[in-house]
Amino acid sequence: MSANPVLVEVVRGDAVESTHRGRAVIVRSSGETLWSLGDVNALTYPRSSIKAFQALPMVASGAAKAFGFTPAELALTCASHNGEALHTNTALAMLEKLELSEPALECGAHWPMQQQALIDLAWDRQMPGARHNNCSGKHAGMLAMARHMGWDIEGYIEVDHPVQIAIRECIETCCDVRLEGAPVAPDGCSVPTWAMPLKNLALGFARFGDPDQLPGMYQQSALQLYDAAVSEPVMVAGTGRYCSEVMAELNGRAFLKVGAEGVYIAAIPELNAGIALKMDTGSSPAAETALTAILARLGLPVSEMRMAPEIRNWNQRLTGYWRPVDTSFSSLSPLSRRA
Repeated sequence: MSANPVLVEVVRGDAVESTHRGRAVIVRSSGETLWSLGDVNALTYPRSSIKAFQALPMVASGAAKAFGFTPAELALTCASHNGEALHTNTALAMLEKLELSEPALECGAHWPMQQQALIDLAWDRQMPGARHNNCSGKHAGMLAMARHMGWDIEGYIEVDHPVQIAIRECIETCCDVRLEGAPVAPDGCSVPTWAMPLKNLALGFARFGDPDQLPGMYQQSALQLYDAAVSEPVMVAGTGRYCSEVMAELNGRAFLKVGAEGVYIAAIPELNAGIALKMDTGSSPAAETALTAILARLGLPVSEMRMAPEIRNWNQRLTGYWRPVDTSFSSLSPLSRRA
């Protein structure tokens, strides 16, 4: 099998310092593959890029309505957040609506991802709690579904718990993939993550952005989640984060979500299309650079500065930059919406 193509390079001075191979695919909500690079049939763990589909069955169950979740709270269920105060306070507010407290979250604790939030917590001589986990909003959503459906809230992270079974069935239906027998392992926050072909991940998010192509039980819920995420983009990641900033710049035209180990997805309703990519090196900056190149070639107005992100040292001197490999993306051109 041939190697995946080089999608992104790191340049320092006049030399290419490192290269990042990967695979990427754009799929219509109808199932048509529009463009691809590399082995897009290879099994890929979506990691956190799949969070919208982990939240979708909760909304479809009626739990979000029953507990009165706001758009910001719904956006947080799709988030890998920084652990800023607006994120942690929202997670706690969701738990309060469920009449639960922080120990109910089974995601584990880690220091906030944003440096200032970490400093503020340490300055106050506090240790991080589960609310600071970047997945705490997703877990609050899972608890909401368990509470609403009358299921045991303990052990909701286990692969055989009704919450995770509902999520697996949702992913299978929306991404048109069978996960029985697929590789499965705990994610960083301990919920199961199933491996699937990258093209099926793109298909799922094409349908997420064009929910008429989803089963009726998920259509309105997908629209509700999409609208919540793009209207409250800072809740999906946070200050200074690519997901949040690009969604804000695109003003509702796309939903973006990062996953660990160099995974990224996008749903673009105006094109009835979904994008999925995975960098072989697991590099998030490389994934962001590749996704920017794709979005720009599709005609979405991404910032010019994102096309070749600068690399600066501790003295803020320019040392290099990331750049997409033009020959890898040259076959991609703007798409039109298909009725």
